[in-house]
Amino acid sequence: MQPCVEAYLDIETTGLSPSYCEITVVGIYLCNGAETQFIQLVGDEISDVSLMKALEGADVIYTYNGSRFDLPFIYSHLGINLAALFEHCDLMYYCWKNNLYGGLKAVEKQSGIERRLKNVSGYEAVILWWRYVNDYDEDALNTLLEYNKEDVINLKSLKERLLTLQN
Repeated sequence: MQPCVEAYLDIETTGLSPSYCEITVVGIYLCNGAETQFIQLVGDEISDVSLMKALEGADVIYTYNGSRFDLPFIYSHLGINLAALFEHCDLMYYCWKNNLYGGLKAVEKQSGIERRLKNVSGYEAVILWWRYVNDYDEDALNTLLEYNKEDVINLKSLKERLLTLQN
């Protein structure tokens, strides 16, 4: 029996509305047993084809609040219904069952998951993107990408913490 290939997914956007805002970064952490791969699609690299290629082989997608944000945003912009194509597990609902409430950063703090970039928020991620686009600020882009990577990698840590709470 082959192990389940897990994909941890998080997006960054220019705001909260799929109607008026764009996807700036898609971060995916693929885990196939001990074998892992981290993928980021940025700006113009983000397409239906590139996203499906990045998720190739995945059995299940893990998100935090992805049912209400990430997946609808992706569907609105790329026309891909990831929940119909993959098993989807929104970790936020499992957090609620374990009395862990708030956004991902608040839940990480409650769960003892460390974060290196403590002062970067979703709001700051939008500002970093526009600093990159408008001012060609590569440091802003690098910080945004590191922030997204930390979000995505920490989803796996959160899933593992939730599993220990279940046992």
